[in-house]
Amino acid sequence: MSFTNTPLFGGAITVDLPSNFADTSQIREIPDHQEVYLDTNGYSSIVVEILEYVQKPTDEEALQYHFADLVEGTGDSTTILTQEKVTFNHLNTKPIHALTFIQTPNAPPPNRKTPEYVFVHLLLLRLTEQGTDIMVTINIPHYAGEYEKAAKEGEETRLMRESKAVRDKVLETFKVVEWGLFDG
Repeated sequence: MSFTNTPLFGGAITVDLPSNFADTSQIREIPDHQEVYLDTNGYSSIVVEILEYVQKPTDEEALQYHFADLVEGTGDSTTILTQEKVTFNHLNTKPIHALTFIQTPNAPPPNRKTPEYVFVHLLLLRLTEQGTDIMVTINIPHYAGEYEKAAKEGEETRLMRESKAVRDKVLETFKVVEWGLFDG
């Protein structure tokens, strides 16, 4: 898999994203606090959001707050696979928490293509001094008949394994270039 250094938010943040991912703002309107990239060869997406800092007693509780906000009201069932503290190489003094989960639609709407499930990596960067939380979600939908099933029950699909490489590359290359992005 090849990656391209990608400027986000006017170049204030950079990160290496898969070369086959395209900026969604070229085809539809995206809110100013988000950057959304879609796989041009599939259904996966990467969303980077600048959010207001959530005052919680712990960073883990802030992660759970953002997670709940993301999945609440979808009607989908959610299974958390891992929750851990991780590091962005270029921001190794900042708290970063990760959550990996599977979201399974309960009742797909009629006449709408719906995945069997979505494998999701959520990364939360806490920027206390800037009053900002940055959330990165890597969404990997699995549509029936369109992905290679795991060899054995409980093993990961090829899409899941590839998404971990994307997650690792984001952790390795995510960089704030212009801290003024968070002023005002």
